[in-house]
Amino acid sequence: MSEPIKTYDVVIAGAGHNGLVAACYLAGAGKKVLMLERNDYIGGATTSQQVFKDYDAHLSRYSYLVSLFPKKIIDELGLNLNLKRRKTASYTPYHENDTVKSLWLSNESEAISKASVLELGYGEAEWDGYQLLLKKQADFAALVWDSFLEPLKSGEEWKAVFAEAGQAELWEEFIERPVGELIEKHVKSDVMRGVLLTDAKIGSFTSAHDESLLQNRTFIYHVIGNKTGEWRVPEGGMGSLATQLKDKALGLGVEIKTHATVHKITGKYHVHYTENQESKTVAATYVLLNHGISIHDFMDEPIAAKPYDRVNEGTAFKINVLLTKLPALKDKSLSPEDAFAGTFHVNQDYGQLQKSFEEAAFQKRIPEVFPFEIYCHTLTDPSILSGELQQKGFHTFTAFGLDMAYELFEKDNENIKEIVLRKFFEGINEFLEEPLESCIARSKDGSLCIEAKSALDIETALNMPRGNIFHKGLSWFFAETPETKGTWGVETAFDKIYICGSAALRGGAVSGIPGRNAAIKVLEND
Repeated sequence: MSEPIKTYDVVIAGAGHNGLVAACYLAGAGKKVLMLERNDYIGGATTSQQVFKDYDAHLSRYSYLVSLFPKKIIDELGLNLNLKRRKTASYTPYHENDTVKSLWLSNESEAISKASVLELGYGEAEWDGYQLLLKKQADFAALVWDSFLEPLKSGEEWKAVFAEAGQAELWEEFIERPVGELIEKHVKSDVMRGVLLTDAKIGSFTSAHDESLLQNRTFIYHVIGNKTGEWRVPEGGMGSLATQLKDKALGLGVEIKTHATVHKITGKYHVHYTENQESKTVAATYVLLNHGISIHDFMDEPIAAKPYDRVNEGTAFKINVLLTKLPALKDKSLSPEDAFAGTFHVNQDYGQLQKSFEEAAFQKRIPEVFPFEIYCHTLTDPSILSGELQQKGFHTFTAFGLDMAYELFEKDNENIKEIVLRKFFEGINEFLEEPLESCIARSKDGSLCIEAKSALDIETALNMPRGNIFHKGLSWFFAETPETKGTWGVETAFDKIYICGSAALRGGAVSGIPGRNAAIKVLEND
C-alpha cells in the first residue's frame, strides 16, 4: 500500500529570499509550510558562494546591494540585517582632452560632491539642478514608499494623492513623461546625465525616451528604497540575509527541501515534484510561486507562448573578480580606496548609453563600447574575505553590464561572453595606470579568478526567464487594470495560487516585498 499524500497549508516553490520571507510570516502565524528548491543551496539570487575554490572568499554572486528591503520587514521578522553605508556614492572617470578627470559624488562630504560637479564646467546651475532632482526623488519616495506593503490603489487614485499633496508636476514628470526629459531639464553634462540615467537602465532593456516608460519604472525602483533610495552593502554579503531568513524559517518549523524541482500542479492542489530524481506529490491548500516561470506552465491549462517582448528581456551581464590588490588610477585626485568604494561607472555617459542601447536593440549586436559599473564591497565590508586574505590586501570586484540582451548570446554564449570580457578590460584599463589583469588573483591552475555570467547563464542558474533579474519588466507601483485595484499584486488566475517572487506586481530587486504581500494575502483569507 502506498503512503498517504502529505498535506501542507502552504507549499512554496523556490527558496529565494522572497519565498523565505513568505515562509517566515506564514510559519510564524502557525501555518504548516513546505519549501521546494531545485538548486542545492538556499537563497536564489541572494546566495553568497565561494566562487573561486582556491580562496576563502564568499562573493555575493548575483545580487550585490540592498535598498528596497523595508525596515518594516526587518523589524517584523526580527532580522539582524546590518546594511553598511558606502563612503562614496559614485565615481565616474572621463576624458577631457588628454587628461582623465572624474565626477566624484561622496556620501560623506557635500563639499567634495559640489566641487566635483562644478568641475564639469556647467557652473552652479548644474549643482542646483542635481540637488533639485534629488529633492524630487525624495518627495516622490515619501509619497509612495509605504504603499508597497499595502493593497494597490489605481493610477487615478494616486494621481489625486499627488495633486492633494501639491505634487501634480511630480506625477507628470515621473509617471507620464519619459524620465529622460526630467534628467535633461535639470542637468546639462553628459557625464552627470549618464550617472542619473543608469538608475533607469540597470537590469532593464530601455533608454531615456523609451515610449514604454520602462525606464521610468526602473528609475522609481532605484530611487525610493526606504524613502532615501540609498544602496547599501549587507554585512557578511548578500548570503547573510538568506542565511538569517533560512534559520528563522527552520526555527519556525518550515520544512525545506533542496534538489526538489516542481513540475506540475493539479487539482486543488497537488504539487508534483522531483527530489533527487524521485517523483513525489504533496497536497496544499495554498501554493506560492517564487520564480519567474509562468504559472500556466505548471497547470493543466497551458497557454501559448507570448511573442518576444523587449520590456521583459534580460540584459544583465555580471562579472565577479578576486583581486590581490586594488589597481592604481590615472586620476590622482583621489585614492583607489575612495574611487572604488562606491559605484564606479565606466562608459556610462548619456551619449554612450543611448548608443549602446541602439546597437543592442535595433542593430542586434554587442555594443561597440561596453557600459558597466563596478562595486568593490570589500572596501565597505571586508568580512566576506578570510582574515588571511584581508591581511594580504585582497579585494573583490563585481561588475554589472548594461544592454547585454539575452538574444545576443543565444547562438554562441561562450564566445560572445569572451568578446564582452575583452571589452570589459578595455573599458576599465583606460582609466588605470596598470592593467586590471595584473591585479587579479590566479587559481592553482594559473587561470584568472574571474567569472562572467550572461543573461543566458542567469536563466540557467536561477530559472529567471530570459535572464531577467526582475523576472519580467518592472511594474508600476499602482494597479494598471481594474482587476488589480485593491489586490496585493500577487494574485493569479488560479484561486489560492499566488506569486511571492519578483514577478509579482511591485516585485523586483532584493526587497522581500512580494514575499510579505503573498503571506498577508494567505492570512487574510483565513
